[in-house]
Order: sequence, then structure tokens, then C-alpha cells
Amino acid sequence: MPLSLSDFDYTLPADRIAQAPLDDRAASRLLVMRGAERFDSTVRDLPQWLRPGDLLVFNDSRVIRARLFGAKSTGGRVEVLVERVIGPHEVLAMLRASKTPPTGSALLLEGDVRATVLGRVGEFFHLLLEGLADGNDRVGGAGSSALELIERYGHLPLPPYIDRPADVVDDSRYQTVYAKAPGSVAAPTAGLHFDEPLLEALRNHGVQLAWVTLHVGAGTFQPVRTENLDEHTMHREWWLVPQDTVEAVAAARARGGRVVAVGTTALRALESAAQDGEWRAGSDETELFVRPGYQFRVIDALMTNFHLPKSTLLMLVSALGGVENIRAAYQYAIDQGYRFFSYGDAMLIDPGLRDLQPSGRVGR
Repeated sequence: MPLSLSDFDYTLPADRIAQAPLDDRAASRLLVMRGAERFDSTVRDLPQWLRPGDLLVFNDSRVIRARLFGAKSTGGRVEVLVERVIGPHEVLAMLRASKTPPTGSALLLEGDVRATVLGRVGEFFHLLLEGLADGNDRVGGAGSSALELIERYGHLPLPPYIDRPADVVDDSRYQTVYAKAPGSVAAPTAGLHFDEPLLEALRNHGVQLAWVTLHVGAGTFQPVRTENLDEHTMHREWWLVPQDTVEAVAAARARGGRVVAVGTTALRALESAAQDGEWRAGSDETELFVRPGYQFRVIDALMTNFHLPKSTLLMLVSALGGVENIRAAYQYAIDQGYRFFSYGDAMLIDPGLRDLQPSGRVGR
């Protein structure tokens, strides 16, 4: 019988949703899955779950300050959440307002930024962003690009399940330590657990590191609205897989190492690069919907956080770990007090953990 949306539902107590990061990035708990087996560990102990010669692949996208506030010309309040930058002065965005602004209307945002509604692209608004103030060569004034205006006047867009405004701690902690390519409106959260000492420990253990870019869109938080999964339309996200990473994957394969994606976004970038049957460097937009039955072409294992009920990301991890195994692991994590979602704890889902010794007690 085909799987439906209800097969990916679960009940999560509100107090399991992490509302703030831990002081120590790598102090988060790590639930290691090997088939139906589970082992309790910590992210700091990740090297002992990997073999020399394995390859970790990270997403180096950086979160932009994509939330802007302002008013319509009629005076009503408006909130803009940029989905993506699509040109020097143009963006696609979600709008929250008491009444939908029509094409051609103007919104006045913080910092004397004017957003002109150019039209609609699906559920998003196509906006032209202009700085109205005299720039005098400063970033954020007249002539500034859309990205410059966003970064100067916008606010960090914390996920909707974090019930507080972003603060100065989030400015650093809702970014990975290796983030460099601006473009995401949500963090590639599995990477938030890594700090420089952990990266160095992995290198010293003989684990190789490589990078891809996938700009995470606000669509990642959109619910699946149809019970029949065949009727769901995935959101689009831009990815880049560089030649260095293609060569690193080939080298890992040659030495018998495993390719471990750090986060579902890194996984989607890697797998998207192989969708036409040939694994090669490139960039494009992807609507890849990974769900049970998907045949993985590039990755062997995945490190990831815990995901929302009925989400495409929960379907993705179920494709790798198995629906029943993931369902049992999530219930175990809830019972054992693991922290969920962006600032929460992590999982290592590795069907190939054949000769590793567990560091924690086996979950029941």
C-alpha cells in the first residue's frame, strides 16, 4: 500500500522544541542509527563513529537577514520574508499583510527601502527593492543591491516554531562556522553543531571534508497539504556542486570510504547533481523530492537534526533509515528528552555502520 502523509505524523510535546542553542555547539546529543539499532552519543564524539577515509560533505550557504518590516502606502503594516534573491535588485518573497498588495503598489520598509510589487510567481511576490536614502557610497543607500539592502536593514529569520525574536546570540549561532555563500533564509541546521575543534578532530582522524552550496528557501517550512504524496509539489532551491567536491567523492569511493552528507540540504545538492544519470559538477535549481523508495546515487549516510511532523524532510530521512526505524527512533528520542528542530540535537543515520563500536548504550 502506498505511503501517505499520515504515515509521517507524530506527536511532539512542546517542551521538546529547542528554543535556543546550547552554549557549546558540539555538546548536542547524537542519536546514531544503524538499521533498527540505536546508540546514544554526542556530536563531539562524532569522529569515533566515522572511519579514516570517510568524506563529510557540508553546505556552506550563509543565512541572510531576510525578514523586513514596514508599511503599505495605505498605512497598513507589512512583513516581508525574502525567499530568494533573483537579480541585482529583485527578490521573491512571502508577504504578511491585512490585505494583499496589488501589482504596481509600493511598500516602504525599514531603512528607507522601497519594495515595488512586480507581480506573483506562484505563492511568492516578485519585488523590486530600492534604497531611497542618499548612499554617499555607503552600503544600504541609493543604488545598493537587493542583497546589500537586506543585509543592512533586515532581521535574521528564525524558524516559525521558535517563539521569540532573534537576538545577538542568533546572529552567530544561527550560522555555521564555515558559512560563506549568502543566500539562505533558513540555516542548514545539521552544520550548526560543528565548531573548529570538532572539524580539526575530524581531520586528525583521517576524515576528509568537502563543501556544496544549497540556498535554503522559506519553502522548507511549508507543510505538505495533500494526503496523496504524488500530488505534492516541492519548493525550488538553488544548488552548486563544485569540481573539487566531485573529485573528493570519487577519491572517497576509490579508497573505500563513505560519503556522509551533513544535513538534508547537502544531501539534496549531491543527489540533485546526479539526477540525469551522470555525477558531475554543476549548478541548477532542484525540486528533488526524496521519499521512501528513492534510490540514493551519491550519499551513504546522513547527519541531520530532527524534523517536523508531516514534512518532506521527515520523508527524506525515512527514505534512508526506513519508515519504521525512523518512527521508532523519533519516539525513542522524545522519550529520552532529545531536543528537536533547528537548535536541537542530531542523528547520524548510517545503514553502512558495519564495523564500528558503539560509544553509548543501546536504545530499547
